[in-house]
Amino acid sequence: MEFIIHKTDLQNAPKANLFSRKFIVSSRVILEIEKEKLIYSVADVEPYERDIPAQDTDYGFGESPAPVVFFAETGSPAKLAGRIRMVAWWNQFAYVDDIVVNPEYRGTGIGRALLEHGIQWARENNFPGVMLETQDDNVPACTLYQKYGFVLSGFDSSVYKAINPNTKETALFWYLIF
Repeated sequence: MEFIIHKTDLQNAPKANLFSRKFIVSSRVILEIEKEKLIYSVADVEPYERDIPAQDTDYGFGESPAPVVFFAETGSPAKLAGRIRMVAWWNQFAYVDDIVVNPEYRGTGIGRALLEHGIQWARENNFPGVMLETQDDNVPACTLYQKYGFVLSGFDSSVYKAINPNTKETALFWYLIF
């Protein structure tokens, strides 16, 4: 599949509402600690649909330093396939604040290409590495990050409790150190 990735601007910010985060969860990450290192396996679960609301159009273009947003488009006329939003994080790492690929384009390499653009931006801006957070029920994302060289370095089983006190969801923190 052919697609282009380009840096976006404030004018394109309203396109944020054109992304879908729906996916079917059929497995989860099971964490273990072995010799002070996080390892994981994957366990099947009863499938269910998950829909994470897309972040709105707040790309933070007034922030300093400003985040950078890349859109992936395919076809003619161009259709939005995915995006990545990179920010400078408090701990000096570049942070993947948001990455999404529309369902019909998943598995085509767009997520990997967006991630590569974000990592390249981080290298060009002299960050010591990239970090991101995903959830233990997003196994395809975890697999992508691990294949790209990210290391699972932390977790938080309480971070989503304010949103849903009964959640069993765990936040997973991944790092790619240059």
